[in-house]
Amino acid sequence: MTVAEVGSGDGACGREVVAGGARIAGVVSCVPTREVDNAGFVERFGEQAVHDVVKMIGVTRRRHVDAGTTTRDLCRVAGQRLLADLAWDPAGIDALIFVTQTPDFRLPATACVLQAELGLSTSCIAFDINLGCSGYPYALWLGMTMIQSGAARRVLLAVGDTVTRMVDPADRATAMIFGDAGTVTALEASADAPRASFVLGTDGRGASHLIVPEGAFGRTPADDPRLRDRDPACLFMDGGEIFNFTLRAIPPLVARTMALGGVPAVEYDAFLFHQANRFMLNHLVKKCKLPADRVPINIGDYGNTSSASIPLLMTTSLREQLRERGGRLAMFGFGVGYSWGAAALETGPVRVVETIDYD
Repeated sequence: MTVAEVGSGDGACGREVVAGGARIAGVVSCVPTREVDNAGFVERFGEQAVHDVVKMIGVTRRRHVDAGTTTRDLCRVAGQRLLADLAWDPAGIDALIFVTQTPDFRLPATACVLQAELGLSTSCIAFDINLGCSGYPYALWLGMTMIQSGAARRVLLAVGDTVTRMVDPADRATAMIFGDAGTVTALEASADAPRASFVLGTDGRGASHLIVPEGAFGRTPADDPRLRDRDPACLFMDGGEIFNFTLRAIPPLVARTMALGGVPAVEYDAFLFHQANRFMLNHLVKKCKLPADRVPINIGDYGNTSSASIPLLMTTSLREQLRERGGRLAMFGFGVGYSWGAAALETGPVRVVETIDYD
């Protein structure tokens, strides 16, 4: 493996890292078969409320898991399909990174269970990362860095969430927005792979605005009036605060990622944003002066799938292009934490790009 140049810096938008020597070999997304449209929400919240949410957020249907299905299940099926279609021997996988905020257990790490279920070697590195909307750029950065360092030659990134399992169905702010999906991306060493640029940052002062207050070992905030009379085991979201954070933080992140990548926006094939809110995405496109026809949006069909939203865009909106010729991509994940991550990279033809149903 050729170890490419690595540069790092601490810019205004976050840590800046350039990594190389690794390529994307395949991506598979797995979604539940159960499609939920807005009819049930009309009965629950009223026609006008649903109309307002659809107009602002843009979700007309989404996929929900049943009570017995977890993110690990979706990722296991995606990983099995990916390994089979790539004709990769599971014993040849050196690392498995599982990125989610809906793990199977407090302990052990879900990645350990997935390692066994996928038939990976006991010499495989396997661990979890607790990140949501920003998770995919972080996973790419970490997986490529592991390959670049020589610690691994083939890495699987299992990235997904089943947020609907922790949503209060009576909470209009969250019940209509989220969908479920699990994805697995295969990375492998490649001396000829172009360098990838990353910008990664955090501002924990926003942690209370998107939170499940109870369920681990911390203390539930007792003095936050927004949490009064709510089930602390369910997701709370202050949509206004999240909206303001996004409009404040993401335009400079986009500009810095473009500058670090060293390529003008016109030369990118696609700009892949975390699918949080259609209105917000359209605003970001205008604010950042990006070509709207290269900003795919699938929130209408799948909802906000948290960490899975960027790889799900790749398999639903860019499937043919990625399979035939690859492309130059920019990715932007942002939200819960607050945490954000961006990537600018170029892929060759990607052998496997699929969206499959979980049976």
